[in-house]
Amino acid sequence: MKRLLFFFLLTSNSILLSQTVLNTYPVNLTNPLENGQILNIEDAKTHEIYVFAADDKKINILKYNKSLFLTNQFTDTIESQEKRILSGYSISEDGNPLLYWSSLNYRNIKIVKYFVESKTSKALNFNFPEENEYIITTFQKNNSFYILGKEKKSAHLLLYQFNDGKCEIKMFDFSPFKFQNESGQNLTLNALLRYLPIQKMDSDAFNPLDKATSINKMYVLDDHIILTFDYNLKKTQVFDLNMENSNVTEKSFEQPISKKLSRTSNSFYSQNKLFQVKANKDEFLFDIKDYDSEKSIKSVSISKTDTIKFKNSPFFIQVNNEKPQEIKTTSKFLKQLSGLSVGVSVFKNKKSNLITFGGFMEQIFTDFAPIPHDYNAIFNFENSINGQYSQSKMVSFDATLDSNYEFVSKQQQEPLAIDNIYYFISTSKNVSLQNILKLKDYYILSYYDTDSKQYIMRKFNDGYMREDNGNPIMNKSQFSKPAKFEKLKFIEN
Repeated sequence: MKRLLFFFLLTSNSILLSQTVLNTYPVNLTNPLENGQILNIEDAKTHEIYVFAADDKKINILKYNKSLFLTNQFTDTIESQEKRILSGYSISEDGNPLLYWSSLNYRNIKIVKYFVESKTSKALNFNFPEENEYIITTFQKNNSFYILGKEKKSAHLLLYQFNDGKCEIKMFDFSPFKFQNESGQNLTLNALLRYLPIQKMDSDAFNPLDKATSINKMYVLDDHIILTFDYNLKKTQVFDLNMENSNVTEKSFEQPISKKLSRTSNSFYSQNKLFQVKANKDEFLFDIKDYDSEKSIKSVSISKTDTIKFKNSPFFIQVNNEKPQEIKTTSKFLKQLSGLSVGVSVFKNKKSNLITFGGFMEQIFTDFAPIPHDYNAIFNFENSINGQYSQSKMVSFDATLDSNYEFVSKQQQEPLAIDNIYYFISTSKNVSLQNILKLKDYYILSYYDTDSKQYIMRKFNDGYMREDNGNPIMNKSQFSKPAKFEKLKFIEN
């Protein structure tokens, strides 16, 4: 989806994005590009908004009501002898926020509770147990902060739930389950997660292909965690982790069967559906399955001689961060795709499912040899060394499914709010420490302006800005150069 605005630039002189400045506040951060950190959060119960803008000496705390009027603020000192990462937050029952400052090795977390009315704070430390080997990911849910970790030498995952100075630990036991690739080779959970780390998908935002092509993925639901494993070319192995009782259940979904050997397949979970893709240089296969019944809802098979009538964008290829180029034919697209890790990303937007199909590959080069990214070869790669530089390639196209999972042809799809945000950042100077917060029906981009030394909040909606008659405003002076898209940090509610 990040290429949508680039496509619009090819077809129109310019566009004016749908965005509004909500708030500005003067904040003087010392060396913000090196020491600055910003977190923008919503209280899930009161819908109040908190802003935390910090450098290595102090933290500025701003509190806004649900109408985004500033109601309180104070500045607190940071007392730490070592650099800390602002990893997450929670909101206690008394309505005060807590921040979680992690050490660089993630073995210790400093938990600070901020009392906004009295303008004071209280800190305590949490050390991870010895059985925790490493951290897989972190996330927020219902005003609590969660950390998912891997237990040493055991087929267990540990979930740490933090709130109000308390930590509850739950263990998910994977020892009853088998892990086998398509050749029948047995794998351990430890090896699988070591070489193919779990990538958390964002529930409220479009996930770009460099994330969606990850082999192992994680999706956070209300009281469940869904893990999808696609290391086996023949099937998707899915685990449902119940966050209330620690039960783990397994499901297996067969991948579509290709006529010729395919070296890459993948899946994406969305709205209780599993979207599966498989590709080689001669064909592209796409299935949608219902998660509960495991029955197929839709199957699509495309050969290299076919014209893909349901695509809503050209075929694109992008090497590194260079300007995307158009691929003219299905055959040339599949030839480029066959050498990459295939993937599909699905974003539910109102009544439609916006989909990006494609592939991605990144190679890290060293003085010796490139680190392999083929998930069959990587199990035999033992001597990992730090890369000196990397090269990447991505190919893709977009499509839209309606609520009945039928493809919808749209000659010109208006940009999403998230597309507008990406484009605004890529064409704006002095934007740093950006965060994106998804509210009910719009997004807030918060960032630090290094020139004016202000914290700025902007509201972004889907679509173009419009005149009173409903027509989109087109402004020839706006945004005349293509975007160089950057990765952003998303904060989940």
